[in-house]
Amino acid sequence: FPLFRVKSWADAFGGELYSIVTKYSGSLLLQKKYKDVEPTLKIKEVDGLELVKKFSEQMESMLRRKVEAVERLVEAAEDADLNHEYNSSLEFDYYNSLLVNDKDENDNYVELGDEFILEPNEHFNNLLVNTTYSDIQLPTNVYNKDPDILNGVYMSEALNPIFVDNFERDPTLTWQYFGSSTGFFRLYPGIKWLPDENGVISFDCRNRGWYIQAATSPKDIVIIVDVSGSMKGLRMTIAKHTIITILDTLGENDFVNIIAYNDYVHFIEPCFKGILVQADRDNREHFKQLVDELQAKGVGTVNKALTESFKILREFRDAGQGGLCNQAIMLITDGAVEDYEAVFEKYNWPDRKVRVFTYLIGREVTFAPNVKWIACNNKGYYTQISTLADVQENVMEYLHVLSRPMVINHDHDIIWTEAYMDSALFASQAQSLLLMTTVAMPVFSKKNETRSHGILLGVVGSDVPLRELLKLAPRYKLGVHGYAFLNTNNGYILSHPDLRPLYKEGKKLKPKPNYNSVDLSEVEWEDQDEILRSAMINGETGYLSMDVKVPVDKGKRVLFLTNDYFFTDISGTPFSLGVVLSRGHGEYILLGNTSVEEGLHDLLQPDLSLANEWIYCITDIDPDHRKLSQLEAVIRFLTGEEPDLECDEELVQEVLFDAVVTAPMEAYWTTLALNMSVESEAGVEMAFLGTRAGLMRSALYVGSEKISNRKFLTRKDKESIFTMDHFPLWYRRAAEHPPGSFIYSIVSEEDSEGGGLPKVVTVSTAVAVSVDGKMGIAAAVGVQIKLDLLQRKFWMAMQQCSALDGACPLSCQDDILNCFLIDNNGFILVSKRPAETGKFFGAVDGSVMTQLLNMGMFRRVTMYDYQAMCKVPYHHHSGARPLLSPIYAFLAAVKWLISDFLIFLLEFNMSSFWHSDNLADAHKHKKHDTLQPCDTEYPVFVYEPAIKETNGLIECGDCQKMFVAQQITSSNLLLLITDATCDCSVFPPVLLDVKEVKYILPCAAGTYVVLNSLAHNASVKCERMRSQKLRRRPDTCHAFHPEENAQDCGGAAEVSVSPMLLLLPLGLLLQ
Repeated sequence: FPLFRVKSWADAFGGELYSIVTKYSGSLLLQKKYKDVEPTLKIKEVDGLELVKKFSEQMESMLRRKVEAVERLVEAAEDADLNHEYNSSLEFDYYNSLLVNDKDENDNYVELGDEFILEPNEHFNNLLVNTTYSDIQLPTNVYNKDPDILNGVYMSEALNPIFVDNFERDPTLTWQYFGSSTGFFRLYPGIKWLPDENGVISFDCRNRGWYIQAATSPKDIVIIVDVSGSMKGLRMTIAKHTIITILDTLGENDFVNIIAYNDYVHFIEPCFKGILVQADRDNREHFKQLVDELQAKGVGTVNKALTESFKILREFRDAGQGGLCNQAIMLITDGAVEDYEAVFEKYNWPDRKVRVFTYLIGREVTFAPNVKWIACNNKGYYTQISTLADVQENVMEYLHVLSRPMVINHDHDIIWTEAYMDSALFASQAQSLLLMTTVAMPVFSKKNETRSHGILLGVVGSDVPLRELLKLAPRYKLGVHGYAFLNTNNGYILSHPDLRPLYKEGKKLKPKPNYNSVDLSEVEWEDQDEILRSAMINGETGYLSMDVKVPVDKGKRVLFLTNDYFFTDISGTPFSLGVVLSRGHGEYILLGNTSVEEGLHDLLQPDLSLANEWIYCITDIDPDHRKLSQLEAVIRFLTGEEPDLECDEELVQEVLFDAVVTAPMEAYWTTLALNMSVESEAGVEMAFLGTRAGLMRSALYVGSEKISNRKFLTRKDKESIFTMDHFPLWYRRAAEHPPGSFIYSIVSEEDSEGGGLPKVVTVSTAVAVSVDGKMGIAAAVGVQIKLDLLQRKFWMAMQQCSALDGACPLSCQDDILNCFLIDNNGFILVSKRPAETGKFFGAVDGSVMTQLLNMGMFRRVTMYDYQAMCKVPYHHHSGARPLLSPIYAFLAAVKWLISDFLIFLLEFNMSSFWHSDNLADAHKHKKHDTLQPCDTEYPVFVYEPAIKETNGLIECGDCQKMFVAQQITSSNLLLLITDATCDCSVFPPVLLDVKEVKYILPCAAGTYVVLNSLAHNASVKCERMRSQKLRRRPDTCHAFHPEENAQDCGGAAEVSVSPMLLLLPLGLLLQ
């Protein structure tokens, strides 16, 4: 087969294509316009270290304002308590957020439910709020007229003026709140709180991360649970719920393990034998699943379990591991304990470094003195739990004990939480899901007479959306591929453009179970020696270079970049900030000069828009500015209509300059559109350009109703516009190709509207400028064309022959040839069989793809995804049991109602803004395969542009298969011609399969086995969770205080439970 002919076809097609896309995009005109202004341009190198320090200082001062707001609230609350005298018969009406605006049948407001004006507010995501007053939320299991509640609510009324004043001083503040140790939650601005579908409000501020972290120092905890035969039935259900409630009080600065004992002692996760693991969300969920499977049998001997626990705690303490602060053992038993005194004598007395908390399960009081003695002689607390309704209040007691030393000292530590999700928004508008952090501080009783009791009144907090922080690291300063990210002292991601906290289950978006414990090393996975991670966790300032592979277009393509990472800590917080700039054009900033008058004229052209997520001007603080788009704000700022608008003058100057340089494009595109010849170029749909200042222009060549891809350049297609996280994909890909060369990108099936075959191709090229030997990317420009235009031009070119030959001896029309047009990642744009467009070539022809890989024309790049979700086959828990006994089935149903139903009503609606840790509920077994976090690897295939052409013969058994590959100039495309007659199916297809990473674990005999996928997830978790990664401990610790009243160790008072709650299980059964 004549190779010269393939080259002539490729040249003819390439030339035709180039003339169409340069003509309709206007790329040559735009390049000329930027070339003309080169003499007036300056290219400045960005100093990454200086930049990261500047951003960090701005973030610090913003966060400092939040801390000051919280400090004012703490001071007001403590003063109010000091001046308040407890009154057990206090009568007092307050705004109860569940009841406000509710009326009875006589049209009168119900008790505690007076009129409360609510208005939608953009600053609070358009929720209905009252910005002049706060209101009170109570969980269903707390009685709203309890004297303790009434006194606390009355005392905390003093916070109202402070809430309002804080919000006036700092309009960027969001929710402010006070969570009381008695269980009520005062929230500003006030809202109407909605119960869940069962009429229950399960949100309890005291088990939210911000409350627990502010109330206690880091803690190492071993939970010991009695699983002897006497614990069967309801006792076991209560014990399990108690463990789960304790787990919910732990966070990523705490360490934990769980030991079950009967005739012998076993760790409920055998893999965690003899150690403590970090109590991050992942590990807590893992423990909860294991707790659910515990069964009672045998006889209980507690002393071995206690011995084991003391040993682990001592080893961790001596090795400088774990939380290095509080240590405690939680003993959960129904009471038959003996032979324990010698264990305490040997391991815990006289220093009593480990507190022991005891939970007596059931109504039996015979063993109460023993169980109480254990707690009182080990600086702990004893409670008896006889119903599920008692669990929450009784577990909370241990927090008050651990907070005593801090309270007696009056140490107000400021805490910042890990990232968490605002789930109210999640329900209403999943796309703008907000990751938050909370700043919180404890509130103490300052009364002298109760000083030794160390009374914690509650915790004050305020939410900070992480996007607000990232606004202080403007996108335009970071270049085409740059970005900023934040991580915590534990190495977890707080914010990163590659963090994907959500996954799709069916049509619903849900947070991943481990969304807030994604480690920096799982996102920046090229940092194999964890040099970047270690430096950032240690709060160092510095920089580091790495060659990275950046997946784009949903992992189908990859950009090879050399990135410079600059990092520093944000002082006063446990966070570190990283700024990433890509080597080369990514480290240059272009500065142009133009007059406001000239620029303003060009800004007013109708085809122009600005990146609405970027901050040219601050529009979200003053309510009058909120309605303005960024473009309107910039224009008002420049015309002086809104002199009080605060704008980024450097960015506005860049926009003005780009508006002037790109202005001629509008007239150029308009003239073309008017003179378009219908036949020859039918299929060119639109032209567009974007500049580094986030300015975009576009022009339609067809009526808007005829556009094939309507999402393109709109918010519905985030990849195609400038966002806070990234430049458009067509801009990013063009920037990594030689200027003047076009990138052709087919819109894949899943992204094309209404599914079906791809219909359009996006074509783009970068516009570069160079000054003093430095090259910067000023803009990118392109067109969107219909795929059938490309296909028509392709088949026309494939028929051409030189005049000498006369008729073509062989062409793509012949059945013996297959002709393909593929892109630089191996995806098919044109094939004889239309069904193959958009597919990966290796799946269509494995033999030729294998040969291209062997010859080095393509190479395979292995990529990893440490945030994937994999299917775990559904596995039924002993489904036959209910068939054996109707009584068992009935009891199981009752148990479900009492436990799962009540407990997991924690899927609350309005509880929203405060760590909805219960969104991902591991306890609901679905009948179909469930998805679980996992690690995957997948291939990306990349063309090596140095090889312009190649050909060969493939031995296929009975025949030889010929193929020719030829690069198409000024593009990322290849022409591929193969023999259609030779069956080469002996070669398997080359697929883009995603594989779950199988981790190999050492076996007892020293051999290695690859575990099957069922056992594998637990084993990976085990190995990963066992390995103690580097982390930085919180700065402060309050473990003991000599003035502490250790005699206050429980057993006296009973908790008052709301009558409503006691009726609930019964009511549910009757429904």
